[in-house]
Amino acid sequence: MSEPLIRTVGLTKYFQTPKGMLHAVEDVNLRIDKGETLGVVGESGCGKTTLGRVLMRLVEATSGEVQLNGENILLLKGREKINIYNSLQMIFQDPYSSLNPRLSIGNIIEDPIKTMGPKMSKKELNDRVLNLMDIVGLPPRYYNSYPHELDGGRRQRVGLARALALNPKFIVCDEPVSALDVSIQAQILNLLMDLQEQNQLSYMFITHNLFVVQHISSHIAVMYMGQIVEYGTKEKLFSNPTHPYTKALLAAVPQPDLSMRNQKREILHGEVTSPINPAPGCRFAARCPYVKKQCTEAVIPLTRLEEGHHCACILCQ
Repeated sequence: MSEPLIRTVGLTKYFQTPKGMLHAVEDVNLRIDKGETLGVVGESGCGKTTLGRVLMRLVEATSGEVQLNGENILLLKGREKINIYNSLQMIFQDPYSSLNPRLSIGNIIEDPIKTMGPKMSKKELNDRVLNLMDIVGLPPRYYNSYPHELDGGRRQRVGLARALALNPKFIVCDEPVSALDVSIQAQILNLLMDLQEQNQLSYMFITHNLFVVQHISSHIAVMYMGQIVEYGTKEKLFSNPTHPYTKALLAAVPQPDLSMRNQKREILHGEVTSPINPAPGCRFAARCPYVKKQCTEAVIPLTRLEEGHHCACILCQ
């Protein structure tokens, strides 16, 4: 098997709080190959965004590794650390707050090029910005506009153009379509997929929308309270979900087919336990209909079920 573009090894992030240590991301091991999209799904607060930010070094990890082409980028400092952003970029969830309201659209897109890109003349820089705007479907007339003058879809296109400015290899997409209308969501998703095909880009696509993740992803990681509980190709995960939490997520998706209205669904009961100083064992045990004594005694490791499918549950072992 070839070396992945991105690999995480035991990636962990804790936050100190007045009540104790909050386990936001814990022992995450993932790989993303060139040209692949890894979808990360889970309920709000499960640690998806923190995982993306730690991977980008916008938040420093507590422990573990993030490897880019085999090199642990968490060890890089100074200029070497800054240079990783030539290869790694991020599209943020809120297309308004992630853009500087004092800069025009042209200035926002050219800023990373002027800061970290090759030296360019004013004309070359202007041509590059206009080319990026054309790639993401922004007419040239918006060059001198400001973020507050654009709608949500166009703002997200600005964020995408800015992310593409340095020709990155990998982009973390943090719920980039959640704030947009359905028709605009489809446009942005299709644009992301077209750019991936043209430039062999790799994505980590963070979302809670299972329809979206099925459409865009090649592999999917299901996250619960900072841990990956199921991981596999989208075909295996949607056709044979194994972890009770994955089954419950899929059961919550509305089905337009009336013939499926009587199908048995996994319904979750109980409250999400606190991520601060969590008890040993499976984090999902308090809500799981199949919980057993051993679920609360020790950490349940992510176990290989078959090629391209892993699950962290005693039912899988």
